[in-house]
Amino acid sequence: MTVPSVTPSQVRTALLLRAEIALLDIRHEATFATGHPLFAANMAADRIALEAEARLPRKDVPIVIYDAGEGLVPQAADRLAALGYSNIRQLDGGLQGWKSAGYEVFEDVNSYAKAFGELVESRRHTPSLAAEEVGALIASGANIRILDVRRFDEYATMNIPGSISVPGAELVLRTGRAAPDPETTIIVNCAGRTRSIIGTQSLINAGVANKVMALRNGTIGWTLARQKLEHGSDRRGGIGAIAGGETNARDVAYRAGVRHIGLAEMAALQEQGDRTLYRFDVRSEEEYTAGHLAGFRHYAGGQLVQEVDMAAPVRGARIVLTDDRSVRADMTASWLAQMGWEVYVLAGGYDGALEVGPPLVIPKPDPSHRYRRPYEGTDVKESAMQAYLEWEYGLVDQLRRDATHGFFVI
Repeated sequence: MTVPSVTPSQVRTALLLRAEIALLDIRHEATFATGHPLFAANMAADRIALEAEARLPRKDVPIVIYDAGEGLVPQAADRLAALGYSNIRQLDGGLQGWKSAGYEVFEDVNSYAKAFGELVESRRHTPSLAAEEVGALIASGANIRILDVRRFDEYATMNIPGSISVPGAELVLRTGRAAPDPETTIIVNCAGRTRSIIGTQSLINAGVANKVMALRNGTIGWTLARQKLEHGSDRRGGIGAIAGGETNARDVAYRAGVRHIGLAEMAALQEQGDRTLYRFDVRSEEEYTAGHLAGFRHYAGGQLVQEVDMAAPVRGARIVLTDDRSVRADMTASWLAQMGWEVYVLAGGYDGALEVGPPLVIPKPDPSHRYRRPYEGTDVKESAMQAYLEWEYGLVDQLRRDATHGFFVI
């Protein structure tokens, strides 16, 4: 098919005006990670049949595709058209056209969520401790509790000694049980920086009585400081909310501009066929599998904030979150709203018939095409870890130069 073009300036205008647009980089993920526009989402041309319908729910959504001169555009356009997508254009000049227009290019994956995390830390001065300081606290038997906010499989691969798994959106719901003594210092860690910053700030925003600190640079910082890690741990935090957790979480969401809606309002959103609507269940996979609302895709809240470009590549779309306890949806929504999304929390719906079954799982890319994150596994070179941290430190300045993000921090 003949693919009409759109200029980099027109794409940038759509992003600034928050019009709906899916800017898709159709190269393999490993190549995508070498550089792309801030709000580009990766959907490799040979994975369109696997991913498009889950990630692009509206068939007439404006889609702009590009590569870096590999000749992938005709193939990608044909595959999208075969699935029924009708509003497909190509970026004039591809990635080089974007660069030639003087616009910023961001490396890595989940770049805008990571940049947002750095902005949060710079605006809120989110407190943190270096690995050596945390190691000394552990050695001295200090009254601390280390909460690991990564996915459980990441935690089981390697974790800070003595830590327990409390994935990001679960923090307000489970920290009351994990650290019932208000004198306990809570240390939040992830693999690098973003999830520990967001997790720490979540507890602070929600008014936890404890002192809360992030482990600076996560397991990367821990490894670079020559501290020992545990492997194969299976400690999970049980449910037990912080004092006032539900009310406080709702207040945090309200301050970020999130609205609670009922089933009637959600049905009205669904009827607006000229807008993309994403619906996510942000509870644990086990809860989702046991019973979930029809039409909602599972995406644990902490990972949704980290990977929103993967979950919702249509920038400018609407998002509705659901959670039978509300707390996780409210905290997740508060962050998405600050990242510029129009986001709602669905109140109720669990007293009716629920669907039972596991989440949709999109197969992972071929390992040879996948970007190896510098915080994955136990065999990453120290030079790669340090380079990754240096990249993250520069993201706030790069956001300023790019000037399309529209983020705010409450």
